[in-house]
Amino acid sequence: MVANVVVVGAGVYGAAVAASLARRGAQAVVVDAGAPAGGTSGATFSWTNSCGKKPRSYHDLSVASMEAHRRLAAEAPDGSWYHETGNLEWAADDDREELRRKVAGVIDYGYEARWLSRAEALRLEPDLQPAELPDEIAYFPREGWVEPARLISHLLSNAVSRGAEVVRNHAVTGLEVTGGRVRTVRLASGRRLSADAVVNCAGPQAASIAELAGLVLPMRNTRGALVYTSPVAVSVSRVVHAPRVHLRPDGAGRLLLHSPDIDGAAHASGTVEQAAVEKLLKAGRELYPGLQDATVQDVRVGERPIPGDGLPVLGRVAELPNFHFAVSHSGATLSVHAGDLVAAEALGEDQNDALAPFRFERL
Repeated sequence: MVANVVVVGAGVYGAAVAASLARRGAQAVVVDAGAPAGGTSGATFSWTNSCGKKPRSYHDLSVASMEAHRRLAAEAPDGSWYHETGNLEWAADDDREELRRKVAGVIDYGYEARWLSRAEALRLEPDLQPAELPDEIAYFPREGWVEPARLISHLLSNAVSRGAEVVRNHAVTGLEVTGGRVRTVRLASGRRLSADAVVNCAGPQAASIAELAGLVLPMRNTRGALVYTSPVAVSVSRVVHAPRVHLRPDGAGRLLLHSPDIDGAAHASGTVEQAAVEKLLKAGRELYPGLQDATVQDVRVGERPIPGDGLPVLGRVAELPNFHFAVSHSGATLSVHAGDLVAAEALGEDQNDALAPFRFERL
C-alpha cells in the first residue's frame, strides 16, 4: 500500500487529487509555492463543458468530469460553488458555419445541444440586447461554471479532515530519484518529504517540476486575462459566448468578462493594456445595456497550462512509475474526475482504460 503521497500544487487538480487520496486512506501532503487557488485556479473563466473537444476520448473524459461535478455538489452540505445553468453561444457571420459544425459534432456524440431562436434566448436571458442577437443561437443546457476557490476550499478541507497536510508558500526545489523511483521531495524551507508517490499538479510550472525528476514535459502555456465588474442589477444567469465578449456571473451581482482579444493584451507582468479592458467592457455594455453603470473592479492575468499537443497529461510515467501527472487546460472541468483517476492510480489501482489516451509517453 502506498502510504505517503506528495502532491505538488494546490489548485483545482492538487485539491482534487488530495481529497481522493485522503478518502482512500493515504497520507497526502499538498505543497504549493504560494497559497491554494493562488495561481491559475484563481484566474480562470472556469467554464465546465465538453463543447467541441476532440478527439472522442477527450470529449468523453470531459463529459464524465461534468458528471463528477454534479455528484460532488449534490453530496456536499453546500455544493453551491457549482452552477449548471447552461451556455449560450453564437457567432459572427464568418464563423457561423464553424459553429454549426461544432454543434452537429457534439449532437452526434450524444451531447445535449440545440438551436434557439432570438425569442427563445431572450426568455432565458431577458436582459440581453435583442439587436445583438442573431436568429440562430446554440444552447448547451448541461454546461455551466464553478467557483474555483470555493471548490478548492471544500476539497482541501475534506482532505485535511482525513489527515492530509497542506504546506503553503514553500516551493519544491528538488526531487531525489534512486532506483527508478522518487524517494524524497525537497522544499525551499529545507524540509524533506519522503514519498511513496509524487503527483505533479503544478499547472504552468509542471514542466519545471518534471525536469527535477529528469523528465521533459513539452508545454505551450498561454496567458489569459479576465475582467471583473462591480456589482450591477443585471439579470445574467448563464455562460454567454458572444462574438466580442464572453461572460458569466461571478457572485454578489458581479460579472466576469473575457475575450480572446484581451488575452493578447495581457503582459507577463500581470498587467493588461487599458484600451483592451475598455473595449471589452464596451462590448459587454452593448450586449447587456444594464451594464452601463458597471465599473471594473479587478483585472486578473493567469497562465494557462497547456501540454504540447493540447491534451491532458494524466497518470503514471512508465520510466518513473511512482511519479504521476495531473496537468491540462480545462482544469476546472476535468479536475474532480481526472484527479480521482490519477489518485487511484497513484495508490496502485489499474486505471489504464481511462488514462491510456493521456499518458506522458505520447509526447
